[in-house]
Amino acid sequence: MSSQETPDEKLPAEQGSAHGAVRVADEKNPFADPGLPPHEPRIQDIDERAAKRSERTVALLFTLSMLATVGFIASFVAIPIDKSVYIFPLGQIGAMNFALGTTLGVALFAIGAGAVHWARTLMSDHELTDERHPIAAPPEVREQVMEDFRQGAKESVIGRRKLIRNTMFGALALFPLSGVVLLRDLGPLPEDKLRHTLWAKGKLLINMNTNEPMRPSDIAVGSLTFAKPEGLEEDEHGFMNEIAKAALMLVRIQPDNIKDKQSLEWSHQGILAYSKICTHVGCPISLYEQQTHHALCPCHQSTFDLADGARVIFGPAGHALPQLRIGVNDEGYLEALGDFDEPVGPSFWERG
Repeated sequence: MSSQETPDEKLPAEQGSAHGAVRVADEKNPFADPGLPPHEPRIQDIDERAAKRSERTVALLFTLSMLATVGFIASFVAIPIDKSVYIFPLGQIGAMNFALGTTLGVALFAIGAGAVHWARTLMSDHELTDERHPIAAPPEVREQVMEDFRQGAKESVIGRRKLIRNTMFGALALFPLSGVVLLRDLGPLPEDKLRHTLWAKGKLLINMNTNEPMRPSDIAVGSLTFAKPEGLEEDEHGFMNEIAKAALMLVRIQPDNIKDKQSLEWSHQGILAYSKICTHVGCPISLYEQQTHHALCPCHQSTFDLADGARVIFGPAGHALPQLRIGVNDEGYLEALGDFDEPVGPSFWERG
């Protein structure tokens, strides 16, 4: 039966609810309160077997969270901090970071999924309404609170005893410094480690995929290739820390298309070597647009113009990618002519 065919006796007799909301629209009140839809029971409300299945599902998710938490603790204790593994399609990453991130993510997801499933299938789903009361206290209560505050301030004699007041403020201001001092124990100071990488004069450029030295002919115009310093092996201690600073990307551009004079001088036959580490938060840059010579960081879309000194043309990165000066040795292999002329990666407070 349509709403137009509804008998008059079935319409609500009242025009307003206890909250003052209009239940039937008219000329004075065109917006009616539709009220809550009729409650429909869930399968778990009428079938105990379905409720038991939901209960077991929730318990399974919580158990999975417990196991993942145990795995998190075991990973932190058992996996060496410098161990790396190859994970497709992420590539070579730290084993501990991968294990900790995976187990912690599973633990949190299982708790959340279990709580949501519990609420949606087993907890009461009846919707209740309640009248909204004023939040502010009555005027007489506010006045009584202010009077008590003034009386307390008077009895504390803080206004008259200036020595006590000033020394109290001094103690409260200095006390947080004790927590700041404890930050010193978070780890050793970086000293100048952030300013230097493994690149040095004469270091060969090693292809990250083939693990072989590179010749200029190995790099085609418009291609993007990744390299590491000679002597840095993936299975040695400290590999992840060193590659995080020394990772290099090589792009070959026609020399006539290189806009920045220094970039052209530091290149070899149009081959430019830039740090692969984004200067925003340190993500590895891996996307390259051949026609525009733009490199894109996949994390926050910082975009760098590799033909113009890798300057930032879009995104939150604060400065250009550092360039490595390269040349060719007597055997025809690409080599570094020194270290980066500035620190790689994100800015830090003493960077200058």
